[in-house]
Amino acid sequence: MLFRQIIHEDLGCASYLVADRESGVAAVVDPQWDVEPYRRLARLHGVRIGHVLETHNHADHISGHGRLAHSTGARIHIHELAEAEYEHEPFGDGWKLELGDLTVEAVHTPGHRPEHTCFLLSDASRGGTPWAMLTGDSLFIGDVARPDLAVEPREGAADMFRSLHERLLKLDDEVEVWPGHLGGSLCGGSGLDLKNSSTIGFERRHNRALAILDEGEFVEDAVGSLGDKPPNVGQIVALNRGPLVDDFGTPAALTPYEVEEAVAGGAVVIDGRTNDQFDEAHIAGALSTSSHDTGFATKVSRVAPQGAEIVVVGGSDGDERHAAELLAAVGMRVRGFLEGGMTAWRTEERPVERIELIDPDELARRVDGPEPPLVLDVRNAAEYAGEHIPGSVHIPYGDLAGRIDELPRDRPIATICRGGKRSGLGASILQREGFADVVHVGQGVGVWRSGGHPVQSGADTAAAL
Repeated sequence: MLFRQIIHEDLGCASYLVADRESGVAAVVDPQWDVEPYRRLARLHGVRIGHVLETHNHADHISGHGRLAHSTGARIHIHELAEAEYEHEPFGDGWKLELGDLTVEAVHTPGHRPEHTCFLLSDASRGGTPWAMLTGDSLFIGDVARPDLAVEPREGAADMFRSLHERLLKLDDEVEVWPGHLGGSLCGGSGLDLKNSSTIGFERRHNRALAILDEGEFVEDAVGSLGDKPPNVGQIVALNRGPLVDDFGTPAALTPYEVEEAVAGGAVVIDGRTNDQFDEAHIAGALSTSSHDTGFATKVSRVAPQGAEIVVVGGSDGDERHAAELLAAVGMRVRGFLEGGMTAWRTEERPVERIELIDPDELARRVDGPEPPLVLDVRNAAEYAGEHIPGSVHIPYGDLAGRIDELPRDRPIATICRGGKRSGLGASILQREGFADVVHVGQGVGVWRSGGHPVQSGADTAAAL
């Protein structure tokens, strides 16, 4: 039997290719937008991709089911409650797909979404007993999925509790757990692990959410610990449920003049280089988030103006094309990229802007100086509550553009986060919004604390602006 897990590191998504090599037919479960990994695996192992199985209508990324169907002729399967508008074969609980000795059985597990389904794998050549469960967005490693993306949160959490305890936890301890998301995904909570697999028994013993045996307590815990939703949930679900999408258009290679004209027409430049490269020189109005870091596409979809055309700047043409593909995975259309990167821009002596980069020790000196900057913490609420610089103002980077009027324009603002990356994005947002004196703290609150500077804990405080 052939079993492969494919991980999308930027989004924290996991998908699967399964097959009985003797039968020669494979199925792909929850395909990511970039379908080349599945096609390459199929070629290497001499199998044909005949089926695409979806656990649910995804809310955080665009499925590659349309691309696979068009390029391989594969039939798409999804639960009948998904209300899919594309050509597909709907199934219900207990449906089975036979691939030689491999059997894939649908186990309906509502909670994350009403149509959500796990897939139980068994192998006739190994006795026919179930050996693995592809749990999609239900049971994760160290956590469970969020219940608020499709239905009322308490209703979703109650369904999730019953799916976990009446379906998944009825399996034997040795059954392997292969989830649809790993740490870094917004479809789970803070307990979501970076491990790529587990077992029912291990999760039964160590997963905090599974230790809550009372349904009411589980529901309150689930809705009380919800983090930020994935950006553009409605748009992404609509694309995944609607007519098949297999292309968002090929990004064009743009000259500096064409980029300048696009920006004048309302396009947004996303600079995917490192933060320090951005700070040294960048196109006016550009937003800084490195395509080399995980979560790139999610960050961009949080901060880019809705509906705006996107132009990508990278360290090389290859980086820019990769960044464009990552953005397409969350449903964002990229008009083009700056051919030749910032080297081409600066060779033509076009204007650039800069952002001052400092470390936490320098920030401390300025905070104690005669004209102290406003310290703006752009992390999430839980991070800020855990520890923050006394007197700092808390606005998560994704909320900045909508809360600009809360910040003063007559004093310096220093952005800070955990490691210097989100603060770099936050600084670029402020500069784009016309703030003239913006400073980027290139290291985070932990380094500030390690340097002997004070921190405090607690929720948002009303710091004097």
